[in-house]
Formats: sequence, structure tokens, C-alpha cells
Amino acid sequence: MTEQSAMSGAVTGPVRLLLRLEALVLMVAALVFYIRLGASWQMFAILFLVPDLSMAAYLANPKIGADFYNAAHATICPLVVTCAGIVTGWNGLAAVGLIWATHVGFDRALGFGLKYPTAFGDTHLGRIGRMLGGSA
Repeated sequence: MTEQSAMSGAVTGPVRLLLRLEALVLMVAALVFYIRLGASWQMFAILFLVPDLSMAAYLANPKIGADFYNAAHATICPLVVTCAGIVTGWNGLAAVGLIWATHVGFDRALGFGLKYPTAFGDTHLGRIGRMLGGSA
């Protein structure tokens, strides 16, 4: 780990790869369960990008933006929603949770991590986007 990544809180090397592979497995598992649930693919297409609406909170400031983005992109909420749907027998709720989990896994597998309050591009999986004087 470089001094810069240690200071920024971003993971590197094999740990970063492991986290991205873990996210890929989350995405695939959520998709498999969604298929087994037999829910609507139209609903999947409509709801898949809904968690990204949380980025609008960055219009207020980076701290509020990071808080909203992280709330929408942590695995806790979609897993709780999915489990609640399963326990109550409400397949629509389970489907929403699985779509949400698929989105989170997809984003993380691509390297879009949880955000730090310093800037949108500062994530736990490393810097994303263009950096001053170069590209990421």
C-alpha cells in the first residue's frame, strides 16, 4: 500500500481485487435469486438505476452527497429489504431488494466504491474520475 492510499483510506492490491470479486458474486447471486423469484424484467429495468438518484444530494455539498450515496449503495439496506420481502411473503418487496443488491454489486464490481465526504471521486476502492493533471 502506498503512503497516499493509506492516508486516503482506499484499499489497494489483492484486497481491492477481493472486494471487487465479492461485489461481482453479490451481483450474480442477486440476479439468480431474482430469476428464481420470477419477477418482472420491466420492473428490473425501471428500478436498476434508482440508487444513483442519491447522487443528486451532491448538489447540497460533498458531505451530504456522500451520506446519501453511501446509504443507497451500502449492502445493508437491500439485504434487509430482500429478507423482509422473503419473511413476509411479499415478493414485490423481495424483488426490489434484489434489484437494489444487483445495482450495488454491479457498481462495486466496476470499482465504484463508497464515498468519502471530501469529493465524489474519493472512494474506499480508490479515486475515480479525472484527477487534476491526469486521469484516474
